[in-house]
Amino acid sequence: MDLSPYMHKRILKFQKDEITGKILCSEIAGMMKNTNNKKVLMEISQAENLHYEQWKIFTGKDIEPNWLKIRSYKFLYLVLGETFVIKLLEQIEQVGIKELNEIIKEIPVAKKIMAQEEEHENKLIALIDEEKLKYVGSMVLGLNDALVELSGTIAGMTFALANTKLVALAAIITGFAATLSMAASNYLAERANRSETAVKSSIYTGMAYLITVILLILPYLILPDSLYLAAFVIMIIMVVLIISSFNFYVSVVQSIPFWPRFTEMATITLGISALSFVIGILAKNILGIDVG
Repeated sequence: MDLSPYMHKRILKFQKDEITGKILCSEIAGMMKNTNNKKVLMEISQAENLHYEQWKIFTGKDIEPNWLKIRSYKFLYLVLGETFVIKLLEQIEQVGIKELNEIIKEIPVAKKIMAQEEEHENKLIALIDEEKLKYVGSMVLGLNDALVELSGTIAGMTFALANTKLVALAAIITGFAATLSMAASNYLAERANRSETAVKSSIYTGMAYLITVILLILPYLILPDSLYLAAFVIMIIMVVLIISSFNFYVSVVQSIPFWPRFTEMATITLGISALSFVIGILAKNILGIDVG
């Protein structure tokens, strides 16, 4: 078949995606403990290889896989877990189906491949462990609370104390006490609702809070006493990175838009931090406190 340069380029992309998907699914399957999930991904891997060979008929050449993508997804699997990566793979299938639908009239074999890709998507959806996803709400609670409360507290103390180590000391005491309080409150709330997962829920909430506390305090522990403003700027950057990373995770596993959640959370958190910073300045001047 004579292909236009545009169509030839698109098929080369499909071919690269298929060989990448074949290796990726095989590698991820090798990392999985669940036998059924491993089997399903190996079946998808074999089907992707078949699709690769079908596209090769059109191009007549072998294509190297996207090794960066493969390594990145393996890293994400180790860091963010099975559910996250499966959801990402599902989203890739959705994009592939959309692109295949655009060339069906010109390349009839694309219809058969598209049907198989839809089957892959359904199989991936069936693999998702909803048990893990239901704790996302607990993590959101812990993370959001820590970001709003502790970033505001640190911002207020930064100018009031004007010393990184003093701010770190106050933040450590406040942060760890708040972690225990948040976990206990979540446990009691879950128990009041007669939840059978109250302990797990409180652990997820507490861990999300604690990790956030550690990340926000870190700049104040590392930098010299006098660089409290630099520590504050780094802390704000850390807040934005935490918000963007977590909302990206939630947007993937729950299939919801990223930007509205990110904008809302960032606006609230940074707004409270800015207000607390101003309050810290006012409190120091009104009370005439000098800790230097």
